[in-house]
Amino acid sequence: MKLLVTCAAQFLVVLDVSIVNVALPAMRDDLGFGPSGLEWVVNAYALAFAGFLLLGGRVADLFGRRRALIAGLALFAGASLAGGLATAPWALVAARSVQGLGGALLMPATLAILTATYAEGPHAPARWRSGARSARPVAPPARSSAGS
Repeated sequence: MKLLVTCAAQFLVVLDVSIVNVALPAMRDDLGFGPSGLEWVVNAYALAFAGFLLLGGRVADLFGRRRALIAGLALFAGASLAGGLATAPWALVAARSVQGLGGALLMPATLAILTATYAEGPHAPARWRSGARSARPVAPPARSSAGS
């Protein structure tokens, strides 16, 4: 069960980096984004994720892997809901930033849980990586659709 949860959480984190590209044209039309605003929708997640990734690992060390995983999932899910309900461009960019923060809590917690649960060997980390790789066929390539 732990393997399934950690792989699913890893899948979410990786998928959310590029899946937003599918919705960029609709976001532009519905929320009135300009080209530079659409770039912020894409990059807000990546910037927050990369900026808080080390902090996410430290939070998992200090407060526990499970708590960090649950907090990351809660932040990620809440920000996803807020992004889906956003009616203004700034609200969507803010929600994407909080999603990145949630992802930064999730990723180190999933790997820490996996390595603490399973004995050393190639199988569990390989399955964790396959959770990330399985998001590639689902998500479109990460490219900016800001100009289209």
